[in-house]
Amino acid sequence: MAPLLLVSVFVIATCGLIYELIAGTLASYLLGDSITQFSTIIGCYLFAMGIGSWFSRYINKNLLGFFIKVEILVGLIGGCSAALLFILFEHVYSFRLLLYFVVAVIGILVGIEIPILLRILKDRFEFKDLVSKVFTFDYIGALFASILFPMVLVPYLGLVKSSFLFGIFNTMVAIWVLYAIKEEIPAKKLHKLSAITVLIALMLGFAYSEKITSLSETNTYQGKIIFAESSPYQRIVLTKQAQDLRLYLNSNLQFSSVDEYRYHEALVHPVLSSLSNPKRVLIIGGGDGLAVREVLKYPSVESITMVDLDPAMTRLFSSNEMLMELNQKSLLSPKLTIHNRDAFLWLKELQAGNEKPRFDAIIIDVPDPSNFSVGKLYSVTFFKLLHSVMDKDSLVVVQSTSPLVARKSFWCVSNTLDAAGFNTTAYHTYVPSFGEWGFVIASHKPYIQPQHYPDGLRYVSVETAGEMFHFPADMAWVETKIQRLDDQALIHYFDEEWSQYLIY
Repeated sequence: MAPLLLVSVFVIATCGLIYELIAGTLASYLLGDSITQFSTIIGCYLFAMGIGSWFSRYINKNLLGFFIKVEILVGLIGGCSAALLFILFEHVYSFRLLLYFVVAVIGILVGIEIPILLRILKDRFEFKDLVSKVFTFDYIGALFASILFPMVLVPYLGLVKSSFLFGIFNTMVAIWVLYAIKEEIPAKKLHKLSAITVLIALMLGFAYSEKITSLSETNTYQGKIIFAESSPYQRIVLTKQAQDLRLYLNSNLQFSSVDEYRYHEALVHPVLSSLSNPKRVLIIGGGDGLAVREVLKYPSVESITMVDLDPAMTRLFSSNEMLMELNQKSLLSPKLTIHNRDAFLWLKELQAGNEKPRFDAIIIDVPDPSNFSVGKLYSVTFFKLLHSVMDKDSLVVVQSTSPLVARKSFWCVSNTLDAAGFNTTAYHTYVPSFGEWGFVIASHKPYIQPQHYPDGLRYVSVETAGEMFHFPADMAWVETKIQRLDDQALIHYFDEEWSQYLIY
């Protein structure tokens, strides 16, 4: 029996950490600010484990039977946790309260398991061997889970299916113990019936997890979901309602096909049209190919380098017919080279290498700074790296969130570019899907507005661009902290300002 229970420790540790990682990832998808979510969830889970360990002292009879009950409960609650949280996200008043409650319940149950196992095994090993064996299997299980989760579970199964799968594993431990151990356990038949019932329910959940996910996302998004995929980096969802095609990353709207041209024309043309003969363009982000579409309107451009982290994005937008119609097959252009890399590391490698390509224009079209992993691409350190791939006449443009809703966030981007040694010129435009949206141009010389734009643009012209560079009082410059890697002030500004806006 002892080897069987030690293997159970490995399974318990693996499943427990997987549930914790699923909760943290799910919270990051739905609530943003990944560091805050993971930090609070880990703290809540470990605290709950401590409570569970304390409660275990009051369990004095039928230890093996109680262990089996706990395993079945962990399998049921942990296995259903992701589906439950996704489905209820739009329907509960305080989602955070529900989230921490589910994490706490799982943590308490897992916290009860290990002390009970130690007491069951205490007569089979010397104390020093018992502790070392149990914790060895526990830590190995944690390592296994931490590697398996990002490399296999998220990209290939997704959160809901992974949750059901590990609930199955927990329940299988209970069934395994019930059938393998010959000792008399009170209500053994009832335990078997409960475990098999839960196992069947979890297997059905696993089989129908895609439908469960679709149901939960149908309640979250407007329009019909026509594509959904979890990559190692984000949840990608496409919806369609009449002629409106929308892209969401981690539940955040990235564009609407009805008005995206306003955003992308405003992003690209004030920079490229002010250059006399742009030849080499670097795009950081922009995996949808819409910025590339605008860059290709300049015949002088000879090469475009795109650095976008997620290959799932560039693959989707270079293969789906509807999306290729929207971006005019820009990602298939022979002028384009795609690097699916972390832009921060990519630039650091260029800086350290012998060859340092120079770009006439750099377009930074990454998601809003809603979490610390994206926030590094708005930091003074990252902006300083841009100098190494620029000439004296090169221009940079950074999408910089809303100067109306997130005024401090917007000017924090501008002030950080100033601190990185650039001349900065801020401007804004109205995009109906987003509201007032802002951009910042960075250069080594003072920026001069262009007097001509390519023919055929739907929105940007000399007249409309002139209005973009005027800021009324409610969007005017404010003093802010600088966005640094060790103190990401921008993330705090962004979270504070947008959370207040979303309340209303």
